[in-house]
Amino acid sequence: MTTNLEVSVTPTSEQISRTQAKIDAYIQSVEANPNFRAGSTPYYGFHEAGEAIHGTVIIFHGFSGKPKQMSKLSDYLFANGFNYYQTNLAGHALQPPSKYWCQVDLKPKIYNPLREKVQKDSVLTNYIANFPTDPNKFVRPTFQQQAGLVGRLLLIEPRLLDIVPAIERDDDPDFYRYFDSNHMEYLTHAQQRLAELDDMPGPIYTIGLSVGAAIALGLAADKPTRISKVVSYAPLLKLHTKIMEQYVNLAGPLDIHEKSWSPGESFPIGALTAAAKYGAFVRESKNVKALQQVRTFMVLTENEDAASIPTNERFFNDIGGEKKGNRFYIYPASDLVPHPLAEPDVKSQGMTNRFWQSLYQETFRFLTTGEIDPGNMSNTEQDPNLPQVPPLK
Repeated sequence: MTTNLEVSVTPTSEQISRTQAKIDAYIQSVEANPNFRAGSTPYYGFHEAGEAIHGTVIIFHGFSGKPKQMSKLSDYLFANGFNYYQTNLAGHALQPPSKYWCQVDLKPKIYNPLREKVQKDSVLTNYIANFPTDPNKFVRPTFQQQAGLVGRLLLIEPRLLDIVPAIERDDDPDFYRYFDSNHMEYLTHAQQRLAELDDMPGPIYTIGLSVGAAIALGLAADKPTRISKVVSYAPLLKLHTKIMEQYVNLAGPLDIHEKSWSPGESFPIGALTAAAKYGAFVRESKNVKALQQVRTFMVLTENEDAASIPTNERFFNDIGGEKKGNRFYIYPASDLVPHPLAEPDVKSQGMTNRFWQSLYQETFRFLTTGEIDPGNMSNTEQDPNLPQVPPLK
């Protein structure tokens, strides 16, 4: 087993009951909402009073996911001395996404005339008409199609040449001149979930996947004295290609929706724009400086189709790199690990993470010792000196 474990704490029954009451009240409010999204109930696992624990982990699922997304991870951590709280992202417990999820929209005075031009353009209307109406059959446009859509939009509305930079540049002063956005609800929602743990003693850790990973980082930057460590799986701090960024930022007026990971669901492109805008917030200098106080483990894959690898690499160095006790690992392309790398039973781009059990082991190692073993990350056998992760049933 690992050594040098962080000092454990023993919550009292009063501390546990007060924490449970706060979370239960939130869960009841979510499930009572008439727009509740089935399967989106947050949940938690707390050890009995008198049992020593390493601390409590808040887990944020990925974009369009649900709290059960990383249930195998929370089960493993719970079995090995952690309390956990599997919560949801802002708005993701409600439907439809076009109304409740964080979203960036062009202001009506810009959107409405652009929408009229789109509807009058035979090239765009013909292209949109060929989209599958069933979200389960939707396929994201290819790189060439994205470039073509961007070019067509710029052709019919040259003003976009002035508008687009306001969303592409971080902290552009003209952003709110052209856009309406509620992307900061990602942080305020996470702050509320953290506040529900105010009575829980001991370290608090955040773990997240993709957009959830950016939220885990942003929350730690906001509360660096409360969050002890962060584990960030493929954080979406910036979209992975320039053309995808332009496509996501401009496709809103086309009313394009993309397929969700959940069967039968779709979401507007503007929701992805909001996720990327939140990622830009996490990269702001004040947050980078705050995260230099919080040890962070970042995990990426070279087979990215969402998050910018160079941006994540720079961010890791900006928060202090290994000199500050942070740890970094990137799965090489030959490992065939996709962006949703923390999920053992999800396929993306024809790939899945065969090394998920070792990933969970290294997550445990980092939370308890602050270290990782890179040699174990691409290991299907698991490290015999760490608690073993059960296979999928």
